[in-house]
Amino acid sequence: MRIHFMLSMPGDTTGVSGLVERAVRAEKDGFAGVWLPQVATVDALMVLAIAGQETSTVELGTAVVPTYPRHPTVLASQALTVQDASNNRLALGIGLSHRVAIEDSLGLDYSKPIPHTREYLTILNGLLAGERVAFKGDLYRVKAQVGVAGTTKPPVLVAALGPAMLKLCGRLADGTITWMGGTSFIRDTAVPLMSAAAQAAGKPAPRFVAMVPVLHSDDVAGGREQLNTSFQAYGRLPSYRATLDRGGAANPADVAILGGEAEIDAGLAEFATAGVTDFVAVIPRDAGAAAAATYELVAARARVANKQT
Repeated sequence: MRIHFMLSMPGDTTGVSGLVERAVRAEKDGFAGVWLPQVATVDALMVLAIAGQETSTVELGTAVVPTYPRHPTVLASQALTVQDASNNRLALGIGLSHRVAIEDSLGLDYSKPIPHTREYLTILNGLLAGERVAFKGDLYRVKAQVGVAGTTKPPVLVAALGPAMLKLCGRLADGTITWMGGTSFIRDTAVPLMSAAAQAAGKPAPRFVAMVPVLHSDDVAGGREQLNTSFQAYGRLPSYRATLDRGGAANPADVAILGGEAEIDAGLAEFATAGVTDFVAVIPRDAGAAAAATYELVAARARVANKQT
């Protein structure tokens, strides 16, 4: 299992230069990859393109870019631009976002998430591979080709939490990205459903990228309070709430790795055993000294783990 670092989360106001500096440091500190969400601030793909010019080995991932606001031809062009800027190190994470963001904020139709994802992935995969795509579906009609010389198709990873979406992504994507999913959800639901779908489609084994809250603290009660405060919004969003419920988790702290060195090591081992191929440490930035201590500990574990994989 490779260990990665989450550069930012919603609420973080760090600008482009600060995020690129974090990426450079994470590469030097031994992380396998750095990941960035697309939220209502700087553009994640633009930041990763710049980071690609300042780094040389670290994987550059989006977790995730919402699909509805970007036509697949636009996203394909942006993704291949990052590939060109980074010597083909992008991992393109995409997702539906949430009904409240797509319908209430943007005024777009969120009524057919599975058909939308199926058509979107079909078009996007072809465009990223340099194919001339002629697609006529219920939601999209596309005749287009996108090409950036010297680039290869990046892995396409989809944020999938429900069974139907996991099966779809097993057939059409290269892996999945989970958030608020504990080890039981990953082991008992995500891995078997997606792996079976990929195998049936004749695809390679998928990647399982798990974004997980991590906090190194000997004060377990205080740490739980910190984690639940930092990530409380996710316990209220319907898709994440359902994922927590499937895993028997009452709140975000229940799916986090929390404690001293022994507990952190045990937690990492548990996610690896569950089938996670790529672990993304999400460290609460409002945790003060504990956040810095967590970064140093996870970086040390990353240096060891990433040499073995």
